[in-house]
This record gives sequence, structure tokens and C-alpha cells, in this order.
Amino acid sequence: MAESVYKVIELIGTSPESWEKAAAAAIKRAAKTLRDLRVAEISQLDMQLKDGKVESYRAKVKVSFKYEGD
Repeated sequence: MAESVYKVIELIGTSPESWEKAAAAAIKRAAKTLRDLRVAEISQLDMQLKDGKVESYRAKVKVSFKYEGD
């Protein structure tokens, strides 16, 4: 098997409904411009609040993909 190199980027997805949907939004958007996504790791979860209520859920996601540059 040949050696491979992977690049890792960090994204923040948001959703008014859940952390799961926030993470999925980040992956869905990344998949539009990146090829060969390999692994996603949730590194942080938080919420945006407004007037003492949850306004949106946020998921910080590290995504790796195969690096094809020279």
C-alpha cells in the first residue's frame, strides 16, 4: 500500500435544532468542495444563547481528507 497524506481542517456547523444537525451541516457543506472525506471528529459542542434561551447549537468538527497536492 502506498503512503498517503491527509489534511485536517476545522469547521463549525450550526443548527437551531440539535448538535447532531449542526455537525451534519458542517460535513454536508465540506462535501460540496472537498473530495475523499475520511474522518470527522467532534472537538467541541456549545450553544448560542439569546434572552436566556438556546438560539442555536454549534458543533466544532475536525474533518480529514486525502491530500492530493504536490
